[in-house]
Amino acid sequence: MQINQAPAGPGGSTGAGRGDLVVNQDDLGAVGNEAFILHDHLRRQADIAGAGMDKNGSGSSMQAAASLKGHNFGLGSALETTVSMWDSQLKTLLQACAHISNHLDYSKALHANDEDQIAASLRQRNGEAVPASRLNEYFK
Repeated sequence: MQINQAPAGPGGSTGAGRGDLVVNQDDLGAVGNEAFILHDHLRRQADIAGAGMDKNGSGSSMQAAASLKGHNFGLGSALETTVSMWDSQLKTLLQACAHISNHLDYSKALHANDEDQIAASLRQRNGEAVPASRLNEYFK
């Protein structure tokens, strides 16, 4: 795979003779794990709408907005809008982190299964399995 027309190396291929995109299982797991950690961190620490919740379920920021509005301060409506927008954006970001984490966990398992199936069906002369990342070598 060439990105932005990377200069071709000797023999017309990129880099060290490999033009394919290779992703290691450890890479997928590491990125998925970081997305999970970010999701957990954001969920616990970025929730300003629910922070300091009262018995009615209103967070301290919304309580402040209501109090300001009750005293005819324009800042009350602005704070209420800000908290609502923050909450909406936070939920979107949490969903994205969860999607990335879940997708990479799924991809890691799926690719490991693909590797196992290819290894079981494709053998070298000495009987050892051929990894999927080396399949391109057989088409030259």
